[in-house]
Amino acid sequence: MNKYDLIVIGGGPAGMAAALSAKKAGINDLLIVERDSVLGGILNQCIHNGFGLHTFKEELTGPEYAERYSDMVKQEEIPYELNTMVLSLEQTEDGLKAVTVISPKRGVQTLYAKAVILAMGCRERPRGALNIPGFRPQGVYTAGTAQKLVNLEGAKIGKQVVILGSGDIGLIMARRMTLEGAKVTAVAELMPYSSGLKRNIVQCLDDFGIPLLLSHTVVDIKGREKLEGVYIAKVDEKLRPIEGTEEYYPCDTLLLSCGLIPENELSLGAGIEIDPRTNGAFVDESLETNISGVFACGNVLHVHDLVDFVSEESSRAGASAAEYILSGDRQKGRVIDVNAGNGVRYTVPCRIDLNKTSELTHIRFRVTGVFKNTAIVVKSGDKELLRKRTQILVPSEMVDLLLKKEKLSEIDQSIDVYIEEVQK
Repeated sequence: MNKYDLIVIGGGPAGMAAALSAKKAGINDLLIVERDSVLGGILNQCIHNGFGLHTFKEELTGPEYAERYSDMVKQEEIPYELNTMVLSLEQTEDGLKAVTVISPKRGVQTLYAKAVILAMGCRERPRGALNIPGFRPQGVYTAGTAQKLVNLEGAKIGKQVVILGSGDIGLIMARRMTLEGAKVTAVAELMPYSSGLKRNIVQCLDDFGIPLLLSHTVVDIKGREKLEGVYIAKVDEKLRPIEGTEEYYPCDTLLLSCGLIPENELSLGAGIEIDPRTNGAFVDESLETNISGVFACGNVLHVHDLVDFVSEESSRAGASAAEYILSGDRQKGRVIDVNAGNGVRYTVPCRIDLNKTSELTHIRFRVTGVFKNTAIVVKSGDKELLRKRTQILVPSEMVDLLLKKEKLSEIDQSIDVYIEEVQK
């Protein structure tokens, strides 16, 4: 068998939710392709709780959340192939999608599908992308790598730890390393605000007395064979280190939590347009890319703050792919651009096809900084589609707006989403 109605690339929370949604919508001939040896993706190493509050109305650990979805995949008898790497994605002359895979089971083989859902997740930004001076001693890890070593392999990686970046994985690893008996000296953050969720700052740093150094960064790494310590300095408003503020922190472990990047090499090879603001695909309101029949969802599209939102978004991608397969490629209607205005870093979707809109259209985005007592405004020309007062907006938390179909049907030009100061 090498022909399917739908192929889902990635067996993490996004891929499983998309496949389940497509199956529910009537697609029986589908396949999940996963490069790891188990379903679940990155959740399998996230043994902390905090997952599932929106989806299952209870607090679960990462492996528990993944198991709920993998159990549903098995109950629905959705076929999946593990240890299978996708090498390329191409479009054939007859409109099918050619997915070339390599695995112990198939060797190298090309599979064909009417539609494809991209759900490959994201990866960490490595040290090489950070331009930190110094040698490459033992003891420097990305936070996710450290998480895997500690949680899945039972390794003890260090006794005295410094963490660069206050992303959620870094914050969670500050607590995890403390519980493992290590001393976490400090968490340094380049920006004047944390890039992690507020609850993680409280539960992972404040509860353990770990200092968070905002507007600080690592400027030098000491040690040739093994890490001996790092120099941390303050940075100015242009994020440049301030000379004379350097302070030495002895440590044998440096964890890097400096951002996540959607895993889109496969997408680039397929000719999919990539949004430089998110490093994910440009998609419309149905989460379809510029290539007809190819959809993207989850962290490969844009990095989410909660896995519950990944599952919800991916379910929409599965339903959209099912509609594409069952109804054929619908004729395009008027396409409206969605523009990120003042205070908005990006929007997903970045365009809306008015012929495809459902009763409610999601617009998700992140803000560029911390905003207090403001309003989120959505306008098309002079017509205001939505205004929502907010007490506080922070970059670590994604915003989800819902636009009614009746509002969208009234517009004939692009939509602007921006943050507006509220007059006191």
